[in-house]
Amino acid sequence: MTDQPSAEQGAALAQLRESVSRVEAGDYRSAGPSTQQRPAEPVSDQEDYSKARAVVLRKLTGSAKSRHQLAQSLRERDFSEEIIATVLDRMEEVQLIDDLEFARTWVRTRHELKGLGSAALRRELQERGVDPTDIEGALEQLSAEDEDAAAAELIANKLRGVSLPVGHGPQERKERDKITRRLVGMLARRGHSPGAALKLVREAVESVNH
Repeated sequence: MTDQPSAEQGAALAQLRESVSRVEAGDYRSAGPSTQQRPAEPVSDQEDYSKARAVVLRKLTGSAKSRHQLAQSLRERDFSEEIIATVLDRMEEVQLIDDLEFARTWVRTRHELKGLGSAALRRELQERGVDPTDIEGALEQLSAEDEDAAAAELIANKLRGVSLPVGHGPQERKERDKITRRLVGMLARRGHSPGAALKLVREAVESVNH
């Protein structure tokens, strides 16, 4: 994400960095409850495995990533598919990769910080290679009321400082219609449904005229 991290993101990132440090130090038990001891490296090419693992750990200390994003980073560095799968499977085993939790955090923070609706959030997670089941599970956090509240706040922010024409003449109606179209387009780009967006915008614009 390019936005400033929220308090929740900051806490999660601090915990992630601590887990990464433990894995780097060889303390596998503290990174994931299912692992009792550090296993032997599962691939023959120890050097490539170690290098790929180091790349993943560096990426994860910056911010949480989906498995797909990490796989792409490794492919760009010409690691074999065997190495990629083995390293990422290991990171999932010690819970440093968790696409469902990644998606949940993404939905919460992007909705809160940017006011994004479910369509935009779904698209962003798809672009990051998150499984559709995990995406829909993460989007269950958002209710229709949550999305309407976010849309209403975006509308209010856009209308702040805008001089809306008052009156019932054709020129005033034309200008209000133009502003309405712009606001509905803005909400659509942020993933809000056209029907809900139009209703909320009309209510906000017409309230100025009464």
